[in-house]
Amino acid sequence: MKIAIYPGSFDPITLGHLDIIRRAAACFDKVYVCVLSNGDKKPTFTHQERVELIRSSVEGLENVEVETYGGLLADYAREKGSCVLVKGLRNATDFDMEYQMAAINRGIWPELETIFFPARLEYQHFSSTMVRDMIHYDQPMERYVPAPVAEALKQRKARQI
Repeated sequence: MKIAIYPGSFDPITLGHLDIIRRAAACFDKVYVCVLSNGDKKPTFTHQERVELIRSSVEGLENVEVETYGGLLADYAREKGSCVLVKGLRNATDFDMEYQMAAINRGIWPELETIFFPARLEYQHFSSTMVRDMIHYDQPMERYVPAPVAEALKQRKARQI
């Protein structure tokens, strides 16, 4: 069985992330979407909220599971029996960062490969950070995030007012 891990903070998951998940699910027998912490960011959603939003967004993709993990990504991959990480790339800046992370992960576990999926043109211009910024300006989120996430963002914004 070919198993891949798609890691990220997914705060929130975007249509670009969802596209990468769908493409990876078509290539691998099993894809684990692994929600990780990013200590440099103040999250909009808790780990559990992100897991639930991703699960509702990938409904119908039978070979995709969503989990959270607090340790080293290489250890998680080993626990899941995977030697492949999937990463999406929007631009050269993403490549530089992800290439460096791939080298670090490979240093921890030499058998761990990273496969890069280039973002489709329609998803190259936005990120989770941009989505978090746009919600403050009451922009329609449906162009950027799956419907369950757009609704959760609207509810979160309404509670802040």
